[in-house]
Amino acid sequence: MAHPPGQDTRPAPADTGGGASTFTVIVAALANLGIAVAKAVAGLISGSSAMLSEAAHSVADTVTEVLLLTALKRSGKPADEDHPLGYGPERYIWALLAAVATFVGGAVFSLYDGVRTLVRGEDLGDPLVSFLVLAVAFLLEGFSLRTGLRQARGAAARLRVPFRRYFRRTPDTAVKAVVMEDSAALVGLLLAAGGLLGGRLTGSGVYDGVASLCIGALLLYVAWVLGRSNAELLIGRPLPRAARERIRALLVDVEHIEAVLELTTLVQGPDAALVAAKVDFRDVSSAAQIEWACERAEQRLREEFPVITRVYLDPTPGFAQRRAEGLRPRP
Repeated sequence: MAHPPGQDTRPAPADTGGGASTFTVIVAALANLGIAVAKAVAGLISGSSAMLSEAAHSVADTVTEVLLLTALKRSGKPADEDHPLGYGPERYIWALLAAVATFVGGAVFSLYDGVRTLVRGEDLGDPLVSFLVLAVAFLLEGFSLRTGLRQARGAAARLRVPFRRYFRRTPDTAVKAVVMEDSAALVGLLLAAGGLLGGRLTGSGVYDGVASLCIGALLLYVAWVLGRSNAELLIGRPLPRAARERIRALLVDVEHIEAVLELTTLVQGPDAALVAAKVDFRDVSSAAQIEWACERAEQRLREEFPVITRVYLDPTPGFAQRRAEGLRPRP
């Protein structure tokens, strides 16, 4: 059965670049660790709340990357007797904790420091060191962002899907977190620079406090998006609708299969998905024919969608058979 014209049925979430994800996260972690120390020193010297907020931002990002590395390592363990479906979903637990770290370690501190500055004011010192640190941090964050974007764009190109669609739906939340946090970091650096410049020109700490509040709001948004993405995958997200329709078509196209009564798909990781279906086979088919039909169906699904790692087909009587046998129709 041919694809509908102009329709891409590939499941955009798939990506097999586990090693690339680890490298991307390590680059981001090393960059943020050095930046956090430099920002903290500069913030203490200049007395800038925005710089201290940016230091908290970088600390939160560093903790986030450590948690993401843990997620990548633990989720890569093979399936065993206690976990027959593997450890893939564990990455989303750690990634969810990383989103919480961004919220607690970055957003809350930035909002608190911004309010404190607006209420109590601040004594501004020499901002020269802060400007130098911001310039260096911008270069390092830009390099880290470039690494993350390169991996994400490469994955989107391999899957032949638009980058925005891939980035919105990808289950590789490690790369998604790095890209979003580095993008937020660059915006935060510009906000901090604006707060410093405003305070330098006017002698007022209001601009610095407002910049700190803006940084906090930015981190709140990033934490919310990443938390929602990971929670959605922990709860259970199916393959895209177009992919599900194509799976149904491939199953029905297999000899001896009459209809697909129910279809369940589940994304288990960036390179793993499960397919389970209740299938109505021809009544005259033998047991051997049904067995080979299941084998052919699984082979076709895996050839079309390499992301599918598990296929379970349940022979189930159709509506006509159930009525003939006096059984209640399936809900």
